[in-house]
Amino acid sequence: MRFGWVRPFVLVAVLAVSACNRGDAAPGADAEADLKAAEFFLTSNARAEGIRTTASGLQYKVLNSGPSGAPSPDRNDLVRVDYEGALTDGTVFDSSFARGIPYATHVDAVVPGWTEALQMMKAGDEWMLYLPPDLGYGDQGQGDIPPNSVLVFRVKLLDVAPVPGGGRGVGLATG
Repeated sequence: MRFGWVRPFVLVAVLAVSACNRGDAAPGADAEADLKAAEFFLTSNARAEGIRTTASGLQYKVLNSGPSGAPSPDRNDLVRVDYEGALTDGTVFDSSFARGIPYATHVDAVVPGWTEALQMMKAGDEWMLYLPPDLGYGDQGQGDIPPNSVLVFRVKLLDVAPVPGGGRGVGLATG
């Protein structure tokens, strides 16, 4: 079988890929550089006063604690929060504080870093969250958020609305 017809398509593909590169950088070089910058930031931030790091790599700092006995959500619950999201350079990409309207959502309908943090918080808590790229938008980015970005959030958990039959006290049927 002869594959001579493939040669023009390969040439066009190589030229198209070459045109997409920025300058002399190899494909993916910016993403790799962004990931290294994120790792550097998180390593440095982990040493800052009051920063705690979970097994997943989520970093947080408690700014204010809610009342003792206040409820904590599970992943099925609805929550109402005020938040501001920024990049490590301080660029704010979203803020319910600025809009003047709290955000309501299911705990499991947000980025993984938020899902983890919200389940550790209780109503009235206000925390700073530092999400590694894999707990945010990863290598895909989102809108104005570049790929492999560390996301910095100030989150205040205002209310928790437990979903009936959620994860609390529910066992597994083994019948």
